[in-house]
Amino acid sequence: MKFKNSKGEKTTITYDRSKLEEPTNNIYESIRVIASRAKQIEVNLKAELNEKLQEFATENEGLEEVFENREQIDVSKYYESLPKPHAMAIEEWENDQIYYRKTDGENPEEIKSEEIKVEKPKESEEDKGE
Repeated sequence: MKFKNSKGEKTTITYDRSKLEEPTNNIYESIRVIASRAKQIEVNLKAELNEKLQEFATENEGLEEVFENREQIDVSKYYESLPKPHAMAIEEWENDQIYYRKTDGENPEEIKSEEIKVEKPKESEEDKGE
């Protein structure tokens, strides 16, 4: 995932409601899709962070033995400085990077979070030439 390139807001801002509800014509449905995507981003970020922190884990650590590892602190600070998952999801929503679909039924419980996926950006002719 390209979380490092995310330009999501790092502070609280007010979003234009009409822009958020425009793709679905329903603010609640838009928020549901954004929330589902935010959960996916959160899971991916957490897995990536845990994978990186596993490199620093030692097996013989006790409660009294706490060592500061500078690289581990830097990795943790980096992930703390990233925009929050909901901000990343809203950014993707506003840039039309989230693909979502409704099932035949109108019941929102029928739509599973696995069905909400992020489209891969299409390569332009300029990108192919480089």
